[in-house]
Order: sequence, then structure tokens, then C-alpha cells
Amino acid sequence: MPSVTESPLTEHWNNWPNEKGFDPEYEERTPVELSVTGNVPAYAAGILYRTGPGKSQVETEDGQLFQLSHWFDGFSQTHRFQIIASDDPDSSIRVLYNSRFSTDALIEKVRKEGYHIGFADRRDPCKEAFNQFQTEYVPSNPSEVNIGVTLSVNMPGLDAQSEESTERWSKSKGVQTLYAKTDRNVFKKLDPESLEPIGLASQTDLHPDLGGPLSAAHPRSDPATGDVFNFNLTPGPTSTYRVFHVSASTGKTSILATFPGTPAYIHSLNITEDYVVLCVWNSHVNVQMLSQGSFKDTIMPTDPTQPATWYVIDRKHGRGLVATYESPAFFCFHTVNAFQEQSKEDPTKIDIVADLVRIDSSNFLDFVLYENMKSSLPTAKAFANNRGDDMRTAFSQFRLPNLPSEPNSEILRATMEWSSGKAFSPELPTMNPKFATKKHRYTYATSFRGESTLTDGIVKFDSENQETSLWAHHGQSPGEPIFVANPAGVDEDDGVLLSVVLDGSRNHSYLLCLDARNMTELGRATMKGAVGFGFHGQHVSTHGMPTGDY
Repeated sequence: MPSVTESPLTEHWNNWPNEKGFDPEYEERTPVELSVTGNVPAYAAGILYRTGPGKSQVETEDGQLFQLSHWFDGFSQTHRFQIIASDDPDSSIRVLYNSRFSTDALIEKVRKEGYHIGFADRRDPCKEAFNQFQTEYVPSNPSEVNIGVTLSVNMPGLDAQSEESTERWSKSKGVQTLYAKTDRNVFKKLDPESLEPIGLASQTDLHPDLGGPLSAAHPRSDPATGDVFNFNLTPGPTSTYRVFHVSASTGKTSILATFPGTPAYIHSLNITEDYVVLCVWNSHVNVQMLSQGSFKDTIMPTDPTQPATWYVIDRKHGRGLVATYESPAFFCFHTVNAFQEQSKEDPTKIDIVADLVRIDSSNFLDFVLYENMKSSLPTAKAFANNRGDDMRTAFSQFRLPNLPSEPNSEILRATMEWSSGKAFSPELPTMNPKFATKKHRYTYATSFRGESTLTDGIVKFDSENQETSLWAHHGQSPGEPIFVANPAGVDEDDGVLLSVVLDGSRNHSYLLCLDARNMTELGRATMKGAVGFGFHGQHVSTHGMPTGDY
């Protein structure tokens, strides 16, 4: 396997145009066939959904150019790739593509009124920033709501269960429903074929007690049952976390634990075979500021003297909050995986091991301001030249040792086992979904090395020997790599990676297929325009169920 030596950043990123990736015009509402080169394996057949920001600016009625300030606020767009394998083994894969901007009504509202309320944008002085997270008022038109961070295929609990729902996870049922999610208590329902926004829902539709405005855009699903786990947070003088479970077989939601805690912006969580692991890392929210600015403004700087808090909740036996741990401070967006193993200190107990992408500081939120990412802007060059080490990410592993056998109120100590890959600054991590809740070896991610103002490669990290491999080409900016396992494979890395890549020199995008074992290109399907830099996606195999979390 090729490996890459961690080396100083090069200085030619300013010759890496990426403007089209932040304000795309390209949309295909009717599926079109893409030109395919190379050899994409037949087991990759299925549907790949992608979502994330599309447009970032709107010309208003008075002739002004309204420019969003933050990548997280980009007007969302959803993409659908149909990967079709022929019955003829000598025929190549076909790929059909369609997409849809999913906030047309919101864009029209901004065009007329000239303001927007979002994660980092608060342009209407008559509205409180916290209103964006309230669920009492939900517009009747789903196209007015900007939700497009993660996607859930066949998410349980939001639609009526069929009589055969108990077989949902043993047999493929295809794509029945598609929901877009974000870090608040709202879901947007999309037509799974046309991608048209067709409805809205909230976590109160799952359970009436889930009325808090904040949640994780990345819930976790049990790889065997499809049951979904997440949290709901109500900030206030005493902030309340509720960790809940949605049964895939019945659609019923139950609250596993309710407890007070420091309110924080938490994008993802983890599960093991028996537990939910919720880490309140150092993205603490100043509740008193919720009515004074954007939500980003309420996220306090990471205080290294304040520990990160880890909550371990029993998910099978009704014991609620089992243990609380503390570790040194850090910031994070994405967890990778967690698993249980025999304790190193006491063989009668277990340790929980949790992998994630760690950042030293919440200052990373400034990294993805549009003024710091658009390669044509002088502000982006200045920011890149002064980018601090606290904005570089690393794969990191934490250990929560000697988990108590019964609920325990004592504050225990979690330790960081190792941290690696900071020179690659990895983000948007994924893995072989078959290894979720099990000890795994390989993690895949995009790299933010500094060759570009955004992504500049795809990395494969081997946690066993701490080695990192890289796929990268100048001017190519890839998105999150989605792992599709070879059903006949034995090894963990036997599969392919699917990523949407912007070719900055040609101003068009393509769907890239890499061999996950050696990070070499197998094939690509080229689009006729530039696709916006997105966040996350899901692949639904022709022969199986959705990959990834829910």
C-alpha cells in the first residue's frame, strides 16, 4: 500500500480554483446519463445520495448581492446517482444523475426581504437568533427551510410501519423514504426520486418529550437491527439532555436517559454493542447569548481548563445513565466508531474505546467561512497564510476504562490513547459499515492539508500501524468518501470509495470510484457542470441496505 510522508504544506493552492464549488448553478431535475470511464465494480450498483450547500449568494430585488457568510448556511442541494450494473458481465456500469436545489422558496424570500437566519447568519434585527432552532413554528412549505447536512434512507419512526417492517433489516426493501437532517430538531422529507421537498417533521413526532431545539445531525444506527439512537437538548438555566432510541421494527421511540449537562453544539455521537456514548466536547453554548446573535456566536472558545464530558447510557437493559467520564478538552464534529473490549486493568470489566476526529479548538468554525474558502478572495489567501495549528484535525482514540457494572455517579477519567495524521488534517470520516460497534482498523476521510482552501485529497488511515495513504491530484477537490463493501470480500478494506470531486481547472465535477485497498482510481462518471461542495451522503446497495449512520 502506498504511504505518504507527512511533509510541509506547498504554496500553490492559489492556483487551485474552487469558486464554482461554492455557488453552483448546475442542476439536473430529470436524470441524465453520465460518461463513464474505467471499470466500476458491479457490487457498487445502487443509489448514492449526496447533500450539502448549493448556492451561497442571491441577488435581491433592490439590486444588491446578498452573500452568506458561512459554509454551514449555504442553500442546500441534493444529488442522486443511480449506479446500474448490467446483467451482461462484459458490459460496463451505467450512471444516471439528477439533482435539485431544495430551498427555492427560501431563496425567493431572501431575494425579496434581503435577510437570512442560520448557523452563522443573522441579518434580521427584528428576530432572535434562537428562533431558528425553535420548533413551535414550522413553515408549511418545506422549501422555505434550509436542511441539508445529512440524509436518512428509510428512517424509522417518522412514517407508518408496514406489516413486514420486522424484516426491514434482513431483506432489502429499496428506498421507501428520504429525509434530510441538520443539528436541530427538524427533518425535511424529500421525494426519493425527484428530490423535491415534500414535507417537514420534528423529533416531537417521534416522542412528545423531545421538544428541545438541538440534536445531532449524525444519529447512529445499530448495524444489525437498524434501531436509531440520538439525543435531544433543551438549553436553559438547567440544560437537559435526553438520549433516545427509535425501534426499526416497531417505529416506537423510547427515552433511555434524561440528565442535566453543559449545553453544547454536538454534531455526532457513538454507540457500542450495549451503550450509547455521548461526548459533550468543548463547544459549549452561552445560553444568555441565544437572543443576541447567530448560533455560531453563542459557541464559546474552547477552554483547555474545562474537561470534555463523556456520558455512557445503557441501550439494552433500561439502566439509564451508567457512567460519566472526563477527558482533556477538545473540539470535534465527527465521531468514527466505538466498541467494547476487556478492560486492560480489570479483566472482569470492560473498556469502551472511541475513535473520532479531534480538533484543539472551536476556532475551526472560522475555517469554513466563505471569505476564508473562496480561492479568488484575498481574505482566503491571508487566512491560509496565518492558519493556526489549532485548526488542524487529527484521528484520535479515547479509552473509557473499567465501566461500572451498575449506574455510578462518580466522575471517572477517560484518556486519549493516541492521535495521528495532523499533517493531513482529516475530516468527513467514514469506514466500512460492517465494522460499526466492532474494533476496526481503517478510516477514510478527506484531507485539508492546505494545498487548497478546502479539501485537497482522500486519505486512508490505518490505526494498527498509524500509517496514512493519500489519493490526491492538483486542482481536484473531493467530498466525503463513502465506503461500499465488496459482498464477497473478507478483509475490512475490500471495497470501493465513492466521492464527488470538483475538477477546478475544468469547472466540472465527477463521481470518483477508488479501490479502498490501495487508493487507486478504478473509474469515474463525469458530470456536465460543477457540483457544490457538499457535506454527507448515503449509498443504498442494490443488494443490501443503506450504509453509514442515520
